[in-house]
Amino acid sequence: MWLVCGATNNNPAVIAHNYINCVKSLGVIPMRLRTDFGTENGTMAAIQCTLRHAHTDYYAGSSSHSYGSSTGNQRIESWWSYFRRGRSQFWMDFFGDLRDSGNFNGSHERQCLLRFCFTGVLQKDLDECKDLWNKHRIRPSRLASCPGGIPNKLYLLPHRYGSRDCGFAVEERELDVFPEEGLLVGLCGDPNIGEYLQQAVQQNTLQQPQDWESTTELYLALKDIAGF
Repeated sequence: MWLVCGATNNNPAVIAHNYINCVKSLGVIPMRLRTDFGTENGTMAAIQCTLRHAHTDYYAGSSSHSYGSSTGNQRIESWWSYFRRGRSQFWMDFFGDLRDSGNFNGSHERQCLLRFCFTGVLQKDLDECKDLWNKHRIRPSRLASCPGGIPNKLYLLPHRYGSRDCGFAVEERELDVFPEEGLLVGLCGDPNIGEYLQQAVQQNTLQQPQDWESTTELYLALKDIAGF
């Protein structure tokens, strides 16, 4: 439903923000939401139950969210394995090489610089990955609990595949009651450093990168300019 590149993956407010953005874009909330026991999911779980409190079906209110171990969800664990092989392993090796070459040392400043430069190109890669996955065909299996087919078609036309629509319509005004102050950590995780880097890009007329090669050039140029 979403793949988002950000400064953190364990801030409950950030996870909740991603959830709300997804609900806004689709115009529906799910019948049920299942997460693992990570504390980063608590706010998202509370919002889900709040949005479902006025419904009258069996899973309304607090029953619309459930906790379970991540290892108990074979489908998502299988997907993460696919994602690592097809996408994230490249970036893991790339950032490892950046560290081994002495261009990244784990300091707060360089972490911010890394996020500032690479968030855009990483997000572009994630969007492409999500788009390709949702358009590929899943082969049917006798042992699978879900039907085979193309995810986008399964989602948009569930009745054609012997399933049903499990989304509940939600209006944007219902989502506006959840404050967004503090939900976003910022592009690089530090607003002061982020503002400084943005000024450095403008003052030195540096070009916005379009791929990992040009992004690497921007990172090295800003590292020298900033003295990080």
